[in-house]
Amino acid sequence: MQETKILWADDEIDLLKPHILLLNDKGYNVTTFTNGNDALEAFGKEHFDLVFLDENMPGLTGIETLSAMKNLNPDIPVVLITKSEEENLMEDAIGSKIDDYLIKPVNPKQVLLTIKKFVDNKRLVSAKTSMAYQQDFRRLGMILNDKLSYSEWIDFYKKIVFWELELGQLDDPQMHEILTMQKQEANTQFSKFIEDNYIDWIKNKDKSPLLSNELLKKKAFPLINETTPVFFILIDNLRYDQWKMINPLITEYFRLEEEDMYTSILPTATQYARNSIFAGLMPLEMEKRFPSLWQNDDDEGGKNLHEEAFLADNIKRNLRKECKFSYHKILTFDQGKDLLEQANNLLKNDFNAIVFNFVDMLSHARTDMQMIRELANDDAAYRSLTLSWFEHSPLFELLKKISQQKVKVIITTDHGTIRVKKPVKVVGDKSTNTNLRYKQGRNLNFNAKEVFAIKNPQDAMLPKINISSSYIFAKEDSYFVYPNNYNQFVNYYNDTFQHGGISLEEMIIPVITYSSK
Repeated sequence: MQETKILWADDEIDLLKPHILLLNDKGYNVTTFTNGNDALEAFGKEHFDLVFLDENMPGLTGIETLSAMKNLNPDIPVVLITKSEEENLMEDAIGSKIDDYLIKPVNPKQVLLTIKKFVDNKRLVSAKTSMAYQQDFRRLGMILNDKLSYSEWIDFYKKIVFWELELGQLDDPQMHEILTMQKQEANTQFSKFIEDNYIDWIKNKDKSPLLSNELLKKKAFPLINETTPVFFILIDNLRYDQWKMINPLITEYFRLEEEDMYTSILPTATQYARNSIFAGLMPLEMEKRFPSLWQNDDDEGGKNLHEEAFLADNIKRNLRKECKFSYHKILTFDQGKDLLEQANNLLKNDFNAIVFNFVDMLSHARTDMQMIRELANDDAAYRSLTLSWFEHSPLFELLKKISQQKVKVIITTDHGTIRVKKPVKVVGDKSTNTNLRYKQGRNLNFNAKEVFAIKNPQDAMLPKINISSSYIFAKEDSYFVYPNNYNQFVNYYNDTFQHGGISLEEMIIPVITYSSK
């Protein structure tokens, strides 16, 4: 364990020698000073884990020393030791960002408790968290050996994310590695589960979990009434762990009514999953109902240009009553600001559908831009970047604004994303689509063990562009590469965030309902 270094400044430091000796015996390295100037000079040159400052020192006072230290390094905890709790003194100390205070005369037990609070607490929490995960690791491993139902898979995934967030706060590479291995094993088993069940879900709705095409019908439309506006906010590409990061900010303004999960259809790609949400239909049904609007992979132009028309048709089919609704797609910060200015008008609607594309753009930017790749170099950093965006986004401002009225808010997404690690070779003709996690085309050549293949697209309610068209989906953390430019693909796409295939992160995604407080 790394030695804990403590700085203690007091003009009567000789009287504190018994305390200092006790701390040295306990393994703490205490450096002492009799005045604020010397203490401040040492603080600027060396690293200390904790500082004790006497409030009443000649020359530079304790408050002045505290303020100067916080300007140099605000992260080091500083404890003021004072003879008085006068209000103005405490206000000065708090204004200078004091971390705690002790009243003279201090006793050794008080000092030790303070050290444990600020220094040892992190180590103790780390040890306890690591031990708790090690115990749960064995239990989770045993669960993976069972044949899990869909609801059990949701519980398992939530538990994995819980430990990801808990261990993410610790500097324990060994625990991170163990969790990563367990998550990989979980995705291997989950991929088999999807291969065994997905087609049955599509053919038999009674066996199916909640899928993209039923999301609005089951989760949003029942909330629509004449008195409470409903805001359906879809953050493209938002995983469950990313939602867990932004939820504490949302619940400062809203009451969380229901935390639920649903399953993205395959492919877990925007043009399929998001169109399916707004249309309330599977892709094959969309192609038949909207032959002039539906875009297949090989068609020119944007693939998500008609969501408003799909939504209008969905409302008409399923609500069977008048519904004043709006649809907005936010691609830029300025568009978000414009929407914020329309907040009062939105409150006059029964239903408002809003798509925010930031997280999707972030994942693509991480692939294309070296700077973003370095900022989001792993899942924890990716979560942190999402939180930072949300905290300063027009979306958060909009939520704060509408929270002052009686509203219902649904936060959801169309699919998640996974960091890909394993290249899988596939060969296709020129008409094969470019997505790295699914391929659709004729004469696809692949290793059957490495993919989930759907030879008859109609079984999965997917369009069949050509008579011999089929679909293949990447499993776990794999991604498709072409043999003729294998190294180029691997160098560019390995360790990037992708979607379109089968994984817990892409398919099991949040749908969260909030109400005004």
